[in-house]
Amino acid sequence: MNPEELMRIALERAQEGARDGEVPVGAVAVHQGSIIAAAHNSPIGRCDPTAHAEILALRAAAAHLGAYRLQGLEIVVTLEPCLMCFGAMLHARVSRLVYGAPDPKVGFTRLYPGLLHSARLNHAIEIVDGVLAEECAALLRDFFQQKR
Repeated sequence: MNPEELMRIALERAQEGARDGEVPVGAVAVHQGSIIAAAHNSPIGRCDPTAHAEILALRAAAAHLGAYRLQGLEIVVTLEPCLMCFGAMLHARVSRLVYGAPDPKVGFTRLYPGLLHSARLNHAIEIVDGVLAEECAALLRDFFQQKR
């Protein structure tokens, strides 16, 4: 599957989250060309501030693979990851991150671009941004407009 097809699946997950009253962010984990996990934001429903879509997809992928190091894993997410999520991806040794909409408030890749490939880090993640960015951003805008 190409990045756009994967992002559409992540968008479906984000819409599920919106129906549950969660901020609509969805993520899929891909290993060797197959989706092995998918999730949406659930911190409200789970009473867990770490229950971001990316974290839940990483947890499910690790359980599926029976490993905590996830070399070769690709995470596709509708919104640019925050510091917590990006840090988890670094620790897991995720190979590639594909995201849709930028997050100007807490998006890690835009706030700290100098750290992404710093020699201080023991792992670098390939990053592809802007995949179906407008669709991802529109879902978030619509969700928050309905909340107001």
